[in-house]
Amino acid sequence: MRIFNTLSRKLEEFVPMTEGEIKMYACGPTVYNLIHIGNARPIITFDTLRRYFEWRGYKVTFVQNFTDVDDKIIRKATEEGVDYKVISERYIEEYWKDVKAMGVKPATIHPKATENIDKIIDIVATLIEKGHAYQAGGDVYFSTKTFPEYGKLSHLPLDELVAGASERVDAGDIKRDRADFALWKAAKEGEPYWESPWGKGRPGWHIECSAMNLALLGETIDIHCGGQDLIFPHHENEIAQSECCTGKPFSRYWMHNGFINVDNQKMSKSLGNFFTVRDVGEAYGYEPIRLFMLSSQYRSPINYSVDIIEQNKAALTRLYTALENGEFYLSKAPEGWQDGEDALKEQLLAHKQHFIDSMEEDFNTAGAVSALFDLARDINTHLGASSTHSKELAQFALDLYHELADVLGLLYNHKTDSLDSEIEDLIAQRQAARKARNFAEADRIRDQLKAQGIILEDTPQGVKWHKA
Repeated sequence: MRIFNTLSRKLEEFVPMTEGEIKMYACGPTVYNLIHIGNARPIITFDTLRRYFEWRGYKVTFVQNFTDVDDKIIRKATEEGVDYKVISERYIEEYWKDVKAMGVKPATIHPKATENIDKIIDIVATLIEKGHAYQAGGDVYFSTKTFPEYGKLSHLPLDELVAGASERVDAGDIKRDRADFALWKAAKEGEPYWESPWGKGRPGWHIECSAMNLALLGETIDIHCGGQDLIFPHHENEIAQSECCTGKPFSRYWMHNGFINVDNQKMSKSLGNFFTVRDVGEAYGYEPIRLFMLSSQYRSPINYSVDIIEQNKAALTRLYTALENGEFYLSKAPEGWQDGEDALKEQLLAHKQHFIDSMEEDFNTAGAVSALFDLARDINTHLGASSTHSKELAQFALDLYHELADVLGLLYNHKTDSLDSEIEDLIAQRQAARKARNFAEADRIRDQLKAQGIILEDTPQGVKWHKA
């Protein structure tokens, strides 16, 4: 597999440190509000990357954190007159509602920053001891000038990085250099704090991710990923403090997804084009969000609009229709592999190879989605009403379809067995009514199902149904 490594700015062959195993870290949300449509892109993108690696046989240890103490969390807690933990726990719970609805699997580990305070303090103490950090009052800062490679991820010289380097700290902080950033922040009146060698305080933002990486994945990891907006200062600062602490490379590959615009404009509350995942999911369903994110190559900028999400909703309907057509045919198909089916099997397998080739070339999910739609087309063509193909071929096609869809995390809203059974019972009653020439009863059952959003279709193989 070739991956575009932000660190080298080129496509590189991906070779894990340990054969068959991958250590992977993705920056998670700061939990003070519902996640928005921009947050959804890295969540879905790197969930799919993890799925793909596991499908290819790797043992993946995937860590995605929660930043559960932060200025924004504290500010919201103050506004509501509650403890900061009330805010963070509330929005962690809301996070899970949204990501599960988008078909996202839990990471191997979801650590919280506040669970790693001891590790954070150890790293800060080590950086001070090695001369890479200094105390200023109750604060501790990283000295960027002590790390000659500072800027190697963003590929900008130090003097061009100064403007954003101070991250989430006040302009009046006492620092030796404007580019220095906070590792530990002295507690202000009424703020949560932890005891440390430098007094009561809490960690800076960047140090949290370094600590969780070191604690859970070790000194060097295979892949660190996140949104493009995190390249600087967050990931740049993670590299500096981690490598100065351990003397080892922090991450061998860096992957960053592109930005999302809304109606061709940057998403902003002031512009009135700010959409949470909850907003979109409740209006159009959550699965169209996932398909939308995967239908473009992950590094490309994408544009969200109502028209585009509706197009993805319609596209999903086509995928589900192919699945339902194939399953219906499977239930009626004759048994016994037939002449000519070997060639058709190879045609179906060509879509799998297209899928793999796309994913292997810098994780091109757009190509993989295209392969899935091509497979859906062949299922509709070869397992339709006039087909005479075998049950064995139909099962092979459906197994392959499910396999590829599952790698992408799609088609997880397939109808349940209990619902199928209820519908099949009503269809059987309708058929019995038709056989008895009780057409009024047959029409009543058809109308009942239609009112439930179930459309019946009479075919040579029998009655099939699909959702409206």
